[in-house]
Amino acid sequence: MAVSQQVIHSMKVQNLKNLIDLEISFDSSPITAILGPNGNGKSTILHALACAFSPSQEGENYKFSSFFLPNTDALWNGSELSIVHSYRDGQNEHTNVTREYKKTEVRWTPRYANRPLRDVFYIGIDKCVPMIEAEKKQAKINYSTQVVNEEIINTILEKASIVLNRRYAKYHVHEASGKKFIGVEVDGLRYSALSMSAGEQKVFYILEKVFRAKKYSLILIDELDLLLHDQAMKKLIEVALERAADKNLQVIFTTHRESVLELEDKINIRHIVCRPGKTLCFNETKPDAINRLTGVQPRPIEVFVEDDLASTIVKKVASRLRLAKYVTTSRYGAAINCFTAVSGLLLGGEPCENSLFMLDGDVYRSDDEKRTSINRVLTGHDDNVIAARATALSAIKQFSLPVDTKPEKYLHSLIIAIDETEDEEKNEIIEAAKEIVVVDEDHKYINDLIHRLGWERATGLSKIIDLVASTDEWPGYTNDLSEWLESKSDALREDSQVA
Repeated sequence: MAVSQQVIHSMKVQNLKNLIDLEISFDSSPITAILGPNGNGKSTILHALACAFSPSQEGENYKFSSFFLPNTDALWNGSELSIVHSYRDGQNEHTNVTREYKKTEVRWTPRYANRPLRDVFYIGIDKCVPMIEAEKKQAKINYSTQVVNEEIINTILEKASIVLNRRYAKYHVHEASGKKFIGVEVDGLRYSALSMSAGEQKVFYILEKVFRAKKYSLILIDELDLLLHDQAMKKLIEVALERAADKNLQVIFTTHRESVLELEDKINIRHIVCRPGKTLCFNETKPDAINRLTGVQPRPIEVFVEDDLASTIVKKVASRLRLAKYVTTSRYGAAINCFTAVSGLLLGGEPCENSLFMLDGDVYRSDDEKRTSINRVLTGHDDNVIAARATALSAIKQFSLPVDTKPEKYLHSLIIAIDETEDEEKNEIIEAAKEIVVVDEDHKYINDLIHRLGWERATGLSKIIDLVASTDEWPGYTNDLSEWLESKSDALREDSQVA
């Protein structure tokens, strides 16, 4: 009986090449993009999937030796993986069936004849080599030409025109010395694959596979983005997605291109990264994944503060939560500017969900005081303004200070109350702080302390806050900030969402 409705749900690799204890899911969308740095096993996943099935109708018949050829350094003994898939065999439905594959000292099991049936097509990076570079003949190449007008070819021409933004009118098959290759016509200009750009040749090759594949086929593409500019790559994925949905295909590809993340509402995004003893797969795109792809560390959390002292406190709290690399601080100056800053962002269309506005806590302490200040800036009675007022109020937090106390004076009081420690540097700070008894301006409790100890300001603030953070009062003082940052942790850190 015919086998149909094949779909692979997930794969687990216990040990294969550099993949260790990996679990990856392919559910949700018919297209899955696998991202990750070089050498982390993206291609190995495709190679394993290519070998997991026997052809059902017209698929390619890959064996593990096609990709995992035994050699002096690697016999692949002990390699082990499994897939979970579903299919229909005649009238019988088989759901979430687990298939195991192992390499013994003798051979891979199961035998190839016992693999599940499914048409698989693998497109490797060798398909990116322009035909002219692979051609060894140095003399003139004479070839015969046949115009192809079948319906599927007309569809491919249409889709290629969309992907490459060129109006392809005709499709030809050329033959020379027993080899067949394609040709096209654009705006009256006819040329063969010998004259095609590498990217153009690759697009046609992928489209042929995607549109000629029978229903329920599995198409694997290594480095889909290679040789394609962003717009062409994204259009190619969208064309493939439409076809995959129509024919119940699964398409799984690897890429290094971070711009594919713009399609994460349409396709599965899986980030692969190797760690000692385990290969991790993340189903969500978090800042560290962007860093691995681009070398740039995104800092999606922005905390607005009054001055550099508050900024140092924010960085200390973030560091203790292991979130410092995701946080940036900006200063708005005097406390009254806090309300203008948050209102300006909201009126400019910023959602402010990852923005926090911290007050020092000595003024505008109550919600009523904050609300009154917000209302002075956000005037009007329409629904957008009313919603913005509520958002602004929720985006403003404060440090917890005693009544009628400035932050510098409070921090100074905490320092001089610390008993002598085993750290002589900290003892020197405490001793110097105790020498400051009366100042004519509250900022000098900290400024004079830094000056007495001869530090650069940034260094001094960091050392002082490190000391204050060791006190029992610190958690209460920074509670609003700490709770807000903790609420963002799951959305920022990959270790909270290991697939």
